[in-house]
Amino acid sequence: MYKKCLMTLLMMNMTFLLTWFCIEEVKINNTAARQAIYMEFQSMEEERHSFLEASANVSSGQRVVDYEILAHEKKYKLSEQDYDTLLRIVEAEAGGEDEDGKLLVANVVLNRVNSEMFPDTVTEVVMQKGDGVAQFTPTVDGRFQNVKISEETYEAVERALYGEDISQGALYFCARNRADSSRMRWFDQKLTKLFAYGNHEFFL
Repeated sequence: MYKKCLMTLLMMNMTFLLTWFCIEEVKINNTAARQAIYMEFQSMEEERHSFLEASANVSSGQRVVDYEILAHEKKYKLSEQDYDTLLRIVEAEAGGEDEDGKLLVANVVLNRVNSEMFPDTVTEVVMQKGDGVAQFTPTVDGRFQNVKISEETYEAVERALYGEDISQGALYFCARNRADSSRMRWFDQKLTKLFAYGNHEFFL
């Protein structure tokens, strides 16, 4: 009888211990599973955040604006008066030319601004006279004052202000078929012809 009770007690203790071990193992497994799930969720959240951040950087307007500022900063920053003068002289001198023809006239004006041989502002360059003769005929025959600026002229001037220069450094231009013979002779004898484009010849 005593042995039977002892065996029963021993079996109960073993059952209790086995039950306790099973419960602890379940707790450990649950804790590990929760930690694994949390880590996986955290990793997914980090990846999602990184993806959204990268997407925002690529597609945001600010990123586009920053890129445009870096890639397309104006080389020339003109006063309002100089900008208006440049538009008017380009229209007056090259109104019948294509956009590149207009760009070339703008280039010549800006080349003069950059040259030590000429004044330092667009307006002074355009209005300059040598021996009483206007450097740009439209400033004295009324065309400069009365032009209507075309969209193509705006585009050409913007290209020039952003630094596009196709003039090969030209400082002079003329339309041979409209110039008087003495003036044309001066161009041919005193200057170096670079090229012709449209109705104009360009010189250095």
